[in-house]
Amino acid sequence: MKIIIDGDACPGISIIESIAKQNKLSVIIYCDIHHFLQSDYSEIKIVDSGFQSVDMYVMNATKAGDIIISQDYGVAAICLSKKAKVISPKGFIYDEKNIDRLLEERHISQKIRRGGGKTSNPKKRTEEDNLRLEKNLIRLIDEVNLNIDRG
Repeated sequence: MKIIIDGDACPGISIIESIAKQNKLSVIIYCDIHHFLQSDYSEIKIVDSGFQSVDMYVMNATKAGDIIISQDYGVAAICLSKKAKVISPKGFIYDEKNIDRLLEERHISQKIRRGGGKTSNPKKRTEEDNLRLEKNLIRLIDEVNLNIDRG
């Protein structure tokens, strides 16, 4: 099991790394050449810029039992199909029960924006988001470990 982060837009990396250290898990952060990230713990992989280039690297690197951190529903859907666990940087867990609805909502919002309409902006990150990320990341690690023990 490893943690893979879509690093182009991922607050909370320090929380993720702290939990990964406690659980002795490796962390890989993918970002494009326009982002500058440093870490004393994680492996940072810088990829070419381009439409969805980081997303493609994240999806291709994902294996069953990995934990992916991304706010992109498309990345989440692909990684879920590979039997990975997926969580947003705000700590919301994506799963087979909610991903179709989230993708449909994204599609509807895109249609509204293309038609000249407006949709709401994401809310600012809160301490509640940090606590949810911490709690749910630990939960996913425990779930994966439980599945490994059973397998």
